[in-house]
Amino acid sequence: MARRSGVSASTLRFYEEKRLIASTGRRGLHRLFDPGVLDRLALIALGQAAGFSLDEIALMFGPGGRPRIDRLMLAAKADELDAKIRKLSAMRDGLRHAAACPARSHMECPTFRRLLRAAAFGTAGARRKKIAV
Repeated sequence: MARRSGVSASTLRFYEEKRLIASTGRRGLHRLFDPGVLDRLALIALGQAAGFSLDEIALMFGPGGRPRIDRLMLAAKADELDAKIRKLSAMRDGLRHAAACPARSHMECPTFRRLLRAAAFGTAGARRKKIAV
């Protein structure tokens, strides 16, 4: 299964301990798995890539190991990813600005200072809070 899935044997053992997958038996030192485990491993990989914890992923499997994915949980995770994308996009834009800014010092650049405050205090906080220098 490790060779077919690209998942290490130690990870397979860990997933089995977490009850995310189950072996069907052994042949010598090797665990045997049902071919359906490949689909489960793909769902685990997809869930992890989307930012779900293994405990959250475990909730995505119903009785008999069939997927039972809560659509509200998926929508909430999509909203989290949207927020993360906005934050990462703002950071990227700030880095690009800082790299190309013509000011002699970054601290002389009003745009950079605004981005710095936003990073330190959150976007909304940078607009509302006055900082005594």
